[in-house]
Amino acid sequence: MLSKGVVLRAALKRASTIRCLSEGWRGDVDEVKKVALSSDPPFSKIVDYYFNKAAPFAEDAINKTVKARMTKDIKERLVSGVLSDLKPCNSVLSLSFPLRRDNGEIVTIHGYRAQHSQHRTPCKGGMRFSDEVEEDEVKALAKLMTYKCAVCDVPFGGAKAGIKINPRDFSDMELEKITRRFTVELAKKGFLGPGIDVPAPDMGTGEREMSWMADTYKNTIGTTDINSHACVTGKPIVMGGIHGRTSATGRGVYHSTKIFLDDPQYMEMVGLVPGVSGKTCILQGFGNVGLHTARYFHRAGAKIIAVIEWDGTIYNPSGIDPKELEDWKLEHGTIKGFPGATETTEDLLEGECDILLPCAKEKVITEENADRIKAKVIAEGANGPITPAADEILIKKNILVVPDIYCNSGGVTVSYFEWLKNLNHVSYGRLTFKYEFDSNKHLLQSVQSSLESRFSGKIPVTPTPEFERAMGGASEKDIVNSGLEYTMERSGKKIKETALAHDLGVDIRTAAFVLALTKISNNIIMAGFTFT
Repeated sequence: MLSKGVVLRAALKRASTIRCLSEGWRGDVDEVKKVALSSDPPFSKIVDYYFNKAAPFAEDAINKTVKARMTKDIKERLVSGVLSDLKPCNSVLSLSFPLRRDNGEIVTIHGYRAQHSQHRTPCKGGMRFSDEVEEDEVKALAKLMTYKCAVCDVPFGGAKAGIKINPRDFSDMELEKITRRFTVELAKKGFLGPGIDVPAPDMGTGEREMSWMADTYKNTIGTTDINSHACVTGKPIVMGGIHGRTSATGRGVYHSTKIFLDDPQYMEMVGLVPGVSGKTCILQGFGNVGLHTARYFHRAGAKIIAVIEWDGTIYNPSGIDPKELEDWKLEHGTIKGFPGATETTEDLLEGECDILLPCAKEKVITEENADRIKAKVIAEGANGPITPAADEILIKKNILVVPDIYCNSGGVTVSYFEWLKNLNHVSYGRLTFKYEFDSNKHLLQSVQSSLESRFSGKIPVTPTPEFERAMGGASEKDIVNSGLEYTMERSGKKIKETALAHDLGVDIRTAAFVLALTKISNNIIMAGFTFT
């Protein structure tokens, strides 16, 4: 468990943070308190709350790293101003356009694209189709994307797009019209391009929509741009996509959580034995992220004892096989009736388990149910599943939360790899595959020849199954998975170092925000300011 000294220092730091919130750029302390106590605060207010909480720690760290010939007061004003400028979105596009439906009816479509920061370009962020899309949500998600990219050293600014429709209410032809018209509007207004702004799939969109966007851009604004297909990521392989992108977010959730599960110090804090194997998991959401998260935990020896979906909940204390459940859902369109588990009406978000995996939607853990959460570790596969009030309760309960800006950043990390592939115009491994195979083959032959010359006679050298599989060289998927795992491990190590440096205990979210704000601010300060 945490020492009394660490707990006291962490409590004092948090108290200091709240006091500082009323000073200068940090804003109105009454507004902050309202967000902290609300059971359903606006999403953008949630992101700003976590920003405000981390800013004093980041400010101290940045002041120590800034090397410039200036007085202490000027340096502090510089750092404070840079952090203040990071809070709002730089650009927000709100647009409407007509759609002629299949039956001849004309309806108006509303869409948004927010660019939070251009401290690194292009901007990067998903595009969603949902009838719940609103400007506040789009701006909040754009901010989160900036912080995600910074945490994982992906050189993008944050952005987000949303079209306010329920895709189930429109035909495929109508969805194509909407997507292509939205693409043209983004491109005309400077919100789309390989070096400007690069969307990706999100809720309600996928490879198909990204193909439409890439094709539209290529045949309009980008007709002379050889890199036009890099205007979006998450495309099908035949359109310049990358192997491993579909499972990337779920794989990232697994790797980011494993970093902490394998750490004896953090497992002692929450009262668990280190390691993934044998841990019990409850999963909320069995879409793309939830499915692949469950698959990787299952392969590592964890048990998925419950799955919560919008239309029902299933439970099996002996474990649910994600592949079998996927096959069932593909055939029946629901997890209900799955023969490998029992249906229940119990709210298993509050069920007994080691790891809770909320991979569905935002604000599912609030002050109303946070105190009843029994999991020791929560991995945020979704964006913003925990409200600030609930987050404080979970910290007091010593529950370790792996925050969304780190936990679900696998998708944008592999999107970065796809973007690089498109700019390079060659798939990963293509230039080295044959060379690596021949090199490994010659290595084995060299070892065999050396042994035979020393001991005389035939001495066959047989590679192990693992080495034999690797002899052929790394495939694109191998390279992508390896790069993702390395990125998550390196970022997780930095987050843990930040948490330790500021005595934050299990408050990993604040540590991740401090790390992100420090990296972004140092980048801006080093680059200087244009037209100021």
